[in-house]
Amino acid sequence: MPLTRILLYVRDVEKTARFYTALFGLEAQRAEGDRIVELVDPQGGANLMLHPAAKGQKTGQATVKLVFSVADVDAFCRESNARGFPFGPIHRTADYAFANAKDPDGNSISVSSRGMPDC
Repeated sequence: MPLTRILLYVRDVEKTARFYTALFGLEAQRAEGDRIVELVDPQGGANLMLHPAAKGQKTGQATVKLVFSVADVDAFCRESNARGFPFGPIHRTADYAFANAKDPDGNSISVSSRGMPDC
């Protein structure tokens, strides 16, 4: 049974949708009358569902991190930083590299070349 959707509770659905569509190429889908914006991965990865957070709901849980696969972490971070979406330092292992950041609601995200061919 594949994991197909991840739901994030966010303060500003539109701002967060712009973040993920601009940075990772996800496509926003909206159904009339639905508060959830679904961000679809055109390459077939898991979709992100953005749901408005309740006023008292805590965002930015540190126990979950969204990891996006990229072939070239250095190039991705350079391009991302130039577009105003900064990532932290690039960490390297013998087999892959990764860098971390936060989305507009403080959710932990990472870009990683782990498991990518030719990395």
